[in-house]
Formats: sequence, structure tokens, C-alpha cells
Amino acid sequence: MPNTESAKRAHRKAERRRVLNKSQRSALKTQIKKVRVSAGASDADKAKSELQAAIKKLDQSADKHLIHKNKASRLKSRLTKLVNKLSAPKTA
Repeated sequence: MPNTESAKRAHRKAERRRVLNKSQRSALKTQIKKVRVSAGASDADKAKSELQAAIKKLDQSADKHLIHKNKASRLKSRLTKLVNKLSAPKTA
């Protein structure tokens, strides 16, 4: 337990940040899941719009150090490949 006033304040701040970060991380995961679900349903238009929202959220999360910038880049790349596969012409 924190003993000093400054330690108590730091503890309160850390708890507020933890709750906020958890909420933002959950929203990010939900957005990524929306892209994957719409791609799985072969809905190219919806997948593209969900991808744009996911990319925006990934960039914001990386800027706020919620996730590492390399993880954001990796996820953006993988999701973009997934969505591009839907609109690519079928070759036989």
C-alpha cells in the first residue's frame, strides 16, 4: 500500500489509466474483429469500410503507446492483405 500522499495519488492515477487503457484496447480488438468477420462473410464493401476504421484506431493506439508501433504496422498489413484478397480477381 502507498504510504505517502504522492504515492497514493500515483496509485489513483495508475488505476484510472489502467481502466481507460483496458477500454481502449478492448475497442481496438472489437474493431479488428469486425474487419475479420466481414472479410469472412466475403462482404468486400463492408470489409473495406471496417478496415479504414481499424487502421485509424490502430494508428491512434500506436500514437498513445497503447500498442507498439510495429504491432500496429503488422496488423494493418495483415488486415489489408485479407481485405484485398476479397476484391482481387479470381484466377484459375
